Amino acid sequence: MEGCGYEVFLSFRGPDTRMAFTYHLYTRLTDAGVHTYKDDEDLRVGEEIGPNLLGAIEQSKISIPIFSKNYASSKWCLKELAQMVECWKRKGQVIMPIFYYVEPSEVRYQTGGYGEALLVHENKKRVDDESFRKWRAALSEVGGLKGWNIENGANRHEGQLIKEVVTKVLSELKKAYLVVSDFWLVLTNL
Repeated sequence: MEGCGYEVFLSFRGPDTRMAFTYHLYTRLTDAGVHTYKDDEDLRVGEEIGPNLLGAIEQSKISIPIFSKNYASSKWCLKELAQMVECWKRKGQVIMPIFYYVEPSEVRYQTGGYGEALLVHENKKRVDDESFRKWRAALSEVGGLKGWNIENGANRHEGQLIKEVVTKVLSELKKAYLVVSDFWLVLTNL
């Protein structure tokens, strides 16, 4: 969808969240009328992020990285995150992080699985030093932002969190979210 301005860009590690949390968040956002970008390709071919993906990040008003257990193991996710931070600094794009069963401190300070994943990228020389530095800086900066945290054993239901995210997105976009209740539907069918 080149040339279309997206309102929200979702960045996520497909195997971790694509078929559940990300799918439900995407559905709720689009149902609310938010033009949302979600990459549906399981595997990307080639070495560079395609221009459509970079364009979708660039055109979006809000980026939502969904930091899951294996997010940092994907160089594509890290490239997306670095692009989000560039847009945030250059043009004030809003970043709303979701920490999906990952502690924000693990992202911010690159400890645990995030530290291990970065070590693998570094040891395998998957990118040049400048790109690697940008990945680390992006993780530090976005990991320090206020966002939503879904923890193991938390009392908060994922559906409730998705509702909160959609409400915040709509508030940022200053859109009215029309909720049609069952009661209203009954009245209109009389």
